[in-house]
Amino acid sequence: MSDKNLLSPIKLGPYELPNRIAMAPMTRNRATNPEFAAGSIQATYYTQRAGAGLLISEGSQISPQAVGYPNTPGVYSPAQVAGWKQVTDAVHAAGGRIFCQLWHVGRISLPDFHDGKPPVAPSAVNPETTLYAPDGSQKPTVTPHALSLAEIRSTLDDYTHAARSALEAGFDGVEIHAANGYLLNQFLIDTSNQRTDEYGGSVEKRARIVFEVVEAVAGVWGADRVGIRLSPSGLFNIGAGSDNRSQFDYVIDRLNDHALAYLHLMEPFAPVDEIPNMIPHVAEHYRPRYRGTLIINNGFDQARGDAAIAQGLADMVAFGKPFISNPDLPARFAAGAPLAEYDQNTFYVGGEKGYIDYPAYSAA
Repeated sequence: MSDKNLLSPIKLGPYELPNRIAMAPMTRNRATNPEFAAGSIQATYYTQRAGAGLLISEGSQISPQAVGYPNTPGVYSPAQVAGWKQVTDAVHAAGGRIFCQLWHVGRISLPDFHDGKPPVAPSAVNPETTLYAPDGSQKPTVTPHALSLAEIRSTLDDYTHAARSALEAGFDGVEIHAANGYLLNQFLIDTSNQRTDEYGGSVEKRARIVFEVVEAVAGVWGADRVGIRLSPSGLFNIGAGSDNRSQFDYVIDRLNDHALAYLHLMEPFAPVDEIPNMIPHVAEHYRPRYRGTLIINNGFDQARGDAAIAQGLADMVAFGKPFISNPDLPARFAAGAPLAEYDQNTFYVGGEKGYIDYPAYSAA
């Protein structure tokens, strides 16, 4: 046991952070302009929450092909760079640090986002779910287009370009989204990756693209300003693989060689004890294996977060929904103040309501 808690400072990559509280990346669907760019409303939202040791932006698509949800911001065009620059300037003026989450949804998309063409994936395997189309209707997913080797190389170029765009936009670093059933996660899991070439088959080959992305992005930023998010026991948007434990053991062991800013791990959304080769307690399993800075996420409150830090299970804890309705969450933790309840009906509707209208705590 240590005497550290969520409010203890920490060094993350080259940065000295005032606390060990991260704001988790959360899709909020507020990029409603034709350019799908962040802007003044996002600048207000993130600045309100700049008391976090680290802000991780909502997922930002790395290319037009990477989009899968309405009104999500991108990080590849000049307009998007300019929009995010408003955000990073405002966050830095408030004393905060912000990383951009680089996002490609893969097959978790609809043809409606791609001029009628199917979305892309490692293999032509339909995720068999429903998604929101740009007009707000719900539609079933389709069988995706399996990426060719040339298209994989083009996707790697997209990650590199997006990383450069994030650098130009003034972010402090980037997080590679390889969790929650999106493209890189699809490559890792053998139910969604049925390839027989150098990107499929063994755990090593299924992980190949993940490390190619890590190396490409680190080539832009330097490894100590790059994080990666993984969900070893995740079932969101994806089924359980036959070898999740050995697959993620391999990936996380090998990440030790890359000296990244951090590894961001998701605890399961639902119990997985009865599913073969899944890991019920992710941080407990991977903390002894991973030598770098570890951020954990999903379902934590202040007491559980403090305990995880004190027990050495993690170096930081990321909070999602509590930050939606408590923009001053670290200050509330420090003061022992009550937390405001969030309104889930306003998570994805656009506009200011449920986004920037939650007040900071006042004891009066």
